[in-house]
Amino acid sequence: MHADNSGHLAAAQQRRHQELVERTSRTLRRLDREGAEITFVAVASAAGVSRAFLYKTPSLCEEIARLRRLRPTPGQRVPAAQRRSDASRDAAAVRLTADNLRLRAENRELRAQNEALLGRIREVRVT
Repeated sequence: MHADNSGHLAAAQQRRHQELVERTSRTLRRLDREGAEITFVAVASAAGVSRAFLYKTPSLCEEIARLRRLRPTPGQRVPAAQRRSDASRDAAAVRLTADNLRLRAENRELRAQNEALLGRIREVRVT
């Protein structure tokens, strides 16, 4: 008669399940850090698990739902109260244009200084 290995099989199954949960949790954190879209399909694909596994594991299912609530989907618009006004956008454009002009002038001045210094270095080398 064969020995009862069911205890070992159950322990191995439990270890495998825990490894999959941990791997999927790491994948979820990575996707969140990268700003990737969090969907059951994306998480399952990235973690190498089935969608059914995600749905059957309450902790993973809840974490995916939580991350999805925190991040607006691409089709969602920012509420009007949180959007920049036209005046704010115009002021930013004016400020950025002025900064750009100032930096271009500074670059021209620095290039002229570099040319003058390079000329002096060449003079010193010749003499």
